[in-house]
Amino acid sequence: MKHLQAWLFYGLYTTLTITIAVLVIIARVFGRNAAWQVGKLWGLTGNALLFVICGIRVKIEGQENIPDAPCVYAVKHQSTWETTTIPLALPPFAWILKKELMLIPFFGWALYTLGAIAINRSNPRDALKQVNNKGVAQIQSGRSVVIFPEGTRAAVGEAGQYKPGVILLAKKAKVPIVPVAHNAGLCWPKGTVIKHSGTITLRILPPISAEDVQTKKRNDVLQDIETRIETACRELGA
Repeated sequence: MKHLQAWLFYGLYTTLTITIAVLVIIARVFGRNAAWQVGKLWGLTGNALLFVICGIRVKIEGQENIPDAPCVYAVKHQSTWETTTIPLALPPFAWILKKELMLIPFFGWALYTLGAIAINRSNPRDALKQVNNKGVAQIQSGRSVVIFPEGTRAAVGEAGQYKPGVILLAKKAKVPIVPVAHNAGLCWPKGTVIKHSGTITLRILPPISAEDVQTKKRNDVLQDIETRIETACRELGA
């Protein structure tokens, strides 16, 4: 039964993704904000399908912790879910994503249209340079930046290696870092098409101030980010 649910979900979700991606590209003609509003349909329709087909609800907590000005969001990476849903919870931002995603027809093209920053993970030095230069440019233009500090998806109960790029960008841009935790891997685990009924909770945590980012040791800030995110994930059951 769960396999049938999963394939029904993916069939409809793929069709919607292609449709919305085309609409995003068209809407970009009317400005980036217009494209962004259309792009949020990914999360809205995807979550609606998850609820109707798979019995998965979505809950967002901690939006009062969102700063009034642009910042860097450090987001836990457990599944595909967070990539398309976090635009529903956060003000307009630019993703930091591996360049391979940009090659996916329609989906990748729309991400590019929305201002996502593609990096080459096989060349860490070049990737870090792109994150800093393009990320700062996005922040200066009034948009926040979302980074998955682990770099790749981690299974439920596991923590990937948290990388310092998130700190270097925030330090260069002189902005706070907002950790974001969730338990999406419980319902939408990596490595399988199966979806499990339940509630996905996205929790936006209190920010690490720009002053702390500037004055504290890099490893201390990185450890603080990891501790906050992983502790919140455990509280959410993930």
